[in-house]
Amino acid sequence: MGAITGTFKGFGVTFSHMFKKVVTTDYPFKPPVSAPRYHGRHILNRHPDGLEKCIGCELCAWACPADAIFVEGGDNTEEQRFSPGERYASNYQINYARCIFCGLCIEACPTRSLTMSNEYELARDNRQDLIFTKEQLLAPLLEGMEQPPHPMRLGDSEKDYYVGALANPGTSAGAEHSPAGGQYPVEEHPGVTFPGAEQAAQRSEAGKGAGV
Repeated sequence: MGAITGTFKGFGVTFSHMFKKVVTTDYPFKPPVSAPRYHGRHILNRHPDGLEKCIGCELCAWACPADAIFVEGGDNTEEQRFSPGERYASNYQINYARCIFCGLCIEACPTRSLTMSNEYELARDNRQDLIFTKEQLLAPLLEGMEQPPHPMRLGDSEKDYYVGALANPGTSAGAEHSPAGGQYPVEEHPGVTFPGAEQAAQRSEAGKGAGV
């Protein structure tokens, strides 16, 4: 009796779907729109003057549970400057055959250099092509930006670049293959701060009250 009941239950699922409206996606002519916070292809962002935000600290590579990120740092000089401060990423690679799109690398980045776009079309015919290099990951140059290397335009030190980071998280240019024609729209989020910023401000106020 139980077997007969189970059979009818199974057919019930089949018949319930037979009369539902068929949803067909006209891909790739009309690709589906992903969620705003979808974890897609990574982007290495730039400062407004074109210098790279990545400082080659390798924290993203250490945080990656799939060992998909390789970073090789280099030293900036006054003649060859790619980012504010002392270091920059001379070599940056992400292996999308390994990447699980967890976003831990984004959380580990101290300069908000690494973000994730909405681009999900990453299929390739060759596994070697799934290893994206720094040139492929760097955000395109927007109006007013200059291709590094060049001197710092926004201040005399890296502090001038990052001192307002809590109040102004900065903008993120999109991937060059995005539907937006070279960049994703920059969304402003008033009041957005880095994780832990509120607690840090409270500790600072407490320290002032105690005369520290």
